[in-house]
Amino acid sequence: MFNPSQLDVRRFFCEAWRKECDGMPLTPMETLAVQWIAEHPEHHADLADVDAALAAVYTVEDGRSNPFLHLSMHLTISEQCSIDQPRGVKQAVELLAAKRGSLHDAHHEVMECLGEMVWASQRSGLPPDGFAYLDCVRTRATR
Repeated sequence: MFNPSQLDVRRFFCEAWRKECDGMPLTPMETLAVQWIAEHPEHHADLADVDAALAAVYTVEDGRSNPFLHLSMHLTISEQCSIDQPRGVKQAVELLAAKRGSLHDAHHEVMECLGEMVWASQRSGLPPDGFAYLDCVRTRATR
């Protein structure tokens, strides 16, 4: 299984954005990444300087979110929906997007569920609970 490091992830997003800005061909994954990058102009400067991106530290105390984590979560949710894993997530995200009038806004809500699932897994030492995650997404989509 592919397990990129933090630096690999940062290089990937910076390279995809550079290629987009230079009008170069993109891989399918880069194309998806660029679509989400385009939705976040506030992160464009972070992606423009690969050396600064590799050295950057994002802490809660700084009051800035980590653009690479944020974009990675968009890609994760997109991939989950493309393969409907956990089963039912695609429908739940689509329903949430229709309810909010925006796939982007829906993704941001799903990120909260994804973050809760990862946090609970890390805290308990147990594998991530896909059922609880899906329930969280469904609850947001139906309220």
